[in-house]
Amino acid sequence: MTEEVSGGVATSAPPGSLSPAVACRGITKRFPGVLANDCVDFEAAVGEVHALLGENGAGKSTLSNILTGLYREDEGELELYGEPVAFGSPRDAIDAGVGMVHQHFRLVESFTVAENVVLGEAGGEAGFRLRPRALEQRVEELGERYGVAVDPRARIWQLSVGEQQRVEILKALYREAKILILDEPTAVLTPQESESLFATLRSMAAEGRTVIFISHKLHEVAAVADRVTVLRAGKSVATVPAAGSTPRSLASLMVGREVEGPRREERAPGGGEVVLTLDGLSAPGDRGGDAVRGVSLELHAGEVLAVAGVAGNGQRELAEAITGTRPLSAGSISVAGRRLRAGDPRAAIRAGIAHVPEDRLHTAVAPSLSIASNVALKSYGGEGSLGPFLRLRRFRERARDLIGRYDVKAPGPETPARLLSGGNLQKVVLGREFAGDPKVLVAASPTRGLDVGAIETVHRYLRDAAAAGVGVLLLSEDLDEVLALADRIAVVYEGAIAGELDAASATVEEIGLLMAGGERT
Repeated sequence: MTEEVSGGVATSAPPGSLSPAVACRGITKRFPGVLANDCVDFEAAVGEVHALLGENGAGKSTLSNILTGLYREDEGELELYGEPVAFGSPRDAIDAGVGMVHQHFRLVESFTVAENVVLGEAGGEAGFRLRPRALEQRVEELGERYGVAVDPRARIWQLSVGEQQRVEILKALYREAKILILDEPTAVLTPQESESLFATLRSMAAEGRTVIFISHKLHEVAAVADRVTVLRAGKSVATVPAAGSTPRSLASLMVGREVEGPRREERAPGGGEVVLTLDGLSAPGDRGGDAVRGVSLELHAGEVLAVAGVAGNGQRELAEAITGTRPLSAGSISVAGRRLRAGDPRAAIRAGIAHVPEDRLHTAVAPSLSIASNVALKSYGGEGSLGPFLRLRRFRERARDLIGRYDVKAPGPETPARLLSGGNLQKVVLGREFAGDPKVLVAASPTRGLDVGAIETVHRYLRDAAAAGVGVLLLSEDLDEVLALADRIAVVYEGAIAGELDAASATVEEIGLLMAGGERT
């Protein structure tokens, strides 16, 4: 690779100096009160895997939405294969061969996986010639080929967040896009499956396709990308070769300061009382049968116990069963030695169980309500009310205190939750849950979709909770996160515990093998 300098930004030519498949020249996009993209220059070559990095709010999503026809740039020019283009709609981008796997899904919940994959396609398998069985078989074969298998007959509402992300990947692969943008595509894959996907992306690039890869897992960049472009505060600050980059150097470019990546802190493991006991726990799934099968675990005060597994192996149902939002089909739950009434969220809250759901925007909060109202959702009784009336001023004061304590970037307590970034929204959820002085914190994928700075903050809060004596049950597909935070690791496969490991001696390969249904060697 040869180094170049353009406009004061260090760049590197891709292998063979191939011509640009996509080029952004001085792209600027404004929203009321926000300059989302500020004269961004970006190029990805034919046959290249190009990583696009940046914090939440850096402008990655806005730039991607311009490339896929969802937004129109206010200034600048977009080129495909050397020719200027102006997309008036996403259909224009699709017709030009641009596809995207969105971080926030574009799925119809009442449709099946197969129906969502072909949604919007004209002719062929779609339209009046739709043959459901043939289509389902084709989608199933595509999923198996690329390592993102999901039941093609399942309805979207029946799937976990991770499984829904797989459907988005299948949609883009089905359309055989020449320029493919993937936003956090490996969030739900095992290390082995991620390696398989990387091999697929490299194969696609070798065929002459262009892959734009957006990820917060910085170690993945060196594994799959040729070059990396970093955005910060809406500007393109650097384009560097992936081969010469480290996670720390990339993180520093993203945030403009030195950042510590996920790392294991040596601390005395929690040896306090048993605060949560699961005894032969089974819980029904949304598609019939049990999604959780005979799970028995003990969690101690001050301990972080991670439940690791590929999305769709019962983690969501396990979290819902523990927190009372899903009934049990067998077994029992005890908190600090007292048996909990199953299927009763209020009983779980009173017993001292806090919950950070995997879908922060639609499950953890009411997005159209204010921060103050969301803070009130689990504490409107007692001091929070006067008879049938809520003490709204008190909740505003609590929200104002939470905003200050957790450094939430928001104008004030009346700000609607939907206007917050992912990291700030997660701070609100964590602050609300910690306010109840819980004995147990069930945290499901607490950093999914967050940038490196927000991940660093959330990890610190979870460590602080454990240090204060809270038993933390972490459900995560991110093995870096699991190894950085956990004292013990329980691996779940098809709803059952496949094995338990000491986090201090566990390896990514060993965990990944159990996650895929293999046996320990």
